[in-house]
Amino acid sequence: MPHDVSLITTIAAALGFGLVFGFIATRLKLPALVGYLAAGILIGPATPGFVADSAIAGQLAEIGVMLMMFGVGLHFSLDDLWEVRKVALPGAILQIAAATGMGMALAHFWGWSLGGGLVFGLALSVASTVVLLRALEERGTLDSFNGRIAVGWLVVEDLVTVLVLVLLPALAGALGGNGGDAGHGHAAAEGGVLKALAITLGQVALFVGFMLLVGRKLFPWILWQVARTNSRELFTLCVIAAAVGIAYAATVLFGISFALGAFFAGMVLRESELSHRAAHESLPLRDAFAVLFFVSVGMLFEPMILVEQPLRVLAVVAIVLFGKSIAAFALVVLLRYPASTALMVSASLAQIGEFSFILAALGISLGLLPHEGQSLILAGAILSIALNPLMFLLAGPLERVLGKNKALAAQYARAADPLAELPMSTAQSKLEGQVVLVGYGRVGRNIAESLAAQGIDYVVAEQNRELVDQLRQQGIAAVAGNAGEPAVLIQAHIHKARMLVVATPDTFHVRAMIETARALNPDIKIAVRTHSEEEAALLRSERAGVIFIGEQELAKSMASHVAREIA
Repeated sequence: MPHDVSLITTIAAALGFGLVFGFIATRLKLPALVGYLAAGILIGPATPGFVADSAIAGQLAEIGVMLMMFGVGLHFSLDDLWEVRKVALPGAILQIAAATGMGMALAHFWGWSLGGGLVFGLALSVASTVVLLRALEERGTLDSFNGRIAVGWLVVEDLVTVLVLVLLPALAGALGGNGGDAGHGHAAAEGGVLKALAITLGQVALFVGFMLLVGRKLFPWILWQVARTNSRELFTLCVIAAAVGIAYAATVLFGISFALGAFFAGMVLRESELSHRAAHESLPLRDAFAVLFFVSVGMLFEPMILVEQPLRVLAVVAIVLFGKSIAAFALVVLLRYPASTALMVSASLAQIGEFSFILAALGISLGLLPHEGQSLILAGAILSIALNPLMFLLAGPLERVLGKNKALAAQYARAADPLAELPMSTAQSKLEGQVVLVGYGRVGRNIAESLAAQGIDYVVAEQNRELVDQLRQQGIAAVAGNAGEPAVLIQAHIHKARMLVVATPDTFHVRAMIETARALNPDIKIAVRTHSEEEAALLRSERAGVIFIGEQELAKSMASHVAREIA
């Protein structure tokens, strides 16, 4: 053909081989993304045969990052981000410092320069938001409290990385580099570190302010106007245009990364009542471009690094999988959050991705990072992404092991935590025959309001400590912690309760809650919320109580309403 078809060829090869290897991976009981990475290695420049256009693949992957971050923004409100600030903000910053220190120590042992070690450590410290989102969505925990903490943690990491990308060129000379010629952080190179920091913070503040004051009104209004045309094509086009357009504008006008721009675009569109439809309409395209992202990562990999430097690759993988995870676990526990939250965050951070590649490329352009460092970072990314599902699988057994050690749990998760115990001022009359309500999200809040309207006493068990503090200020009896732990239900006086109501969408610990409740109160009645038919069937087989499946209950309520109206 007379015209260039490299774009079509790259997309066809990436999706085609991604399908084949993804299918093989799932048949081997491996995550599909392992197959996508293998497909990227196959069509990359490091293997013989067909080689796809890596530059085009990289841009397609960038679109995938935008759409994935836009999708999580549609499920993650500003209120959610504000709720987890007390753990996500200090936790992410301290974890970056700890992981960077590990990477710098390893680089110093290898004889690298201070600047090379700093770039290397920073690249190992930041996890991939795309990989995290895929993992949380597959497990149905994206909307859970622990899921919101993990996402908020990575959003803070992304913001810190944006600052690093701007400040690094200004520091390159002092760190032994050449100052670079790529144009990254031009303001930093000219005006120094403080000026660069002020400019960057100002740009971020302007963008966030614009999105809060203008965007959250303007963009949902535009979405409504398009929806009124009753054209599905126009509505889908509007959603995709908003995701990509806002992300691009954020980068060009405010110096924000594509990923963060798309994330805030999703958050402002979440203010619209059409946000669920927007998420549904954009899902197929998000999934397709997510595949392109993983394939493009595989294309960057040089398999020979595994043969030439196996011990260094193992050291990098050890820091990413275990060093970061242990540091994150310790930080979350020190902040007085339960072991389940600490394990979720630890598993979420046990990988590196897109920002690591950007940092490595900048480090090489500035003469700081040796080329071997980039190869090691890419190897660590490939292996950690492939092994990350295993870290999530290990979280469950580890939590059970920690739960069996009551002394350890009491020492680290409960000691000196006033929110883990009901206040002494709580009236005893409200702790007999009460309802123990597990979870105070949208569903739990509505249940609580209904109980209060009927004069029924209740005690809330909720993992979000800030929310528990707010409830106590309102005079509502509440205890902080994971209700899967017996100590939490004991504090809620489950032994004197009339009923246990599980309103949280995270049903991983439901059976532990029920076992504890019945052991302490054999006559207690139980009602459980779930979204899964399989989970509901399992709970019914164990006689867990009355099971409410969200979609079924909605259908029953609507059918009853229709029957009343037409009777």
